[in-house]
Amino acid sequence: MTNSEFLELAEKTARNSYSRYSGFRVGAVLATDGGRIFTGCNVENSSFSLTNCAERTAVFKAVSEGVTQFTKIAVVGSSDGDFSKPCRPCGACLQVLSEFCGDDFKIVLSDGEYSLKDFMPMRFELE
Repeated sequence: MTNSEFLELAEKTARNSYSRYSGFRVGAVLATDGGRIFTGCNVENSSFSLTNCAERTAVFKAVSEGVTQFTKIAVVGSSDGDFSKPCRPCGACLQVLSEFCGDDFKIVLSDGEYSLKDFMPMRFELE
């Protein structure tokens, strides 16, 4: 699947977002080493700290099915239906991704492709 197709699927997934408080819809598409695709959207809650981001929704869906090896993720977000502006993953999502992905893991946004290391050069790790 090309990056453009990934972004299109992420936009379609964002339309399933439950974002009644912020109005900001986010969609994510996560690819596995084995070629499987997991989608996720943001799910808000009136207790804002219980909101779950699209990226983490996709990761948690994959892990719940026994998959922990990923190659790339596409992320889009918008409050007005224009998904052309880049929507960067938040720190919590980057940390969750870093649990399963190496520095070269690809993050596809509307303005290009990045690596996990580009956004998180010094990840937290327990030693």
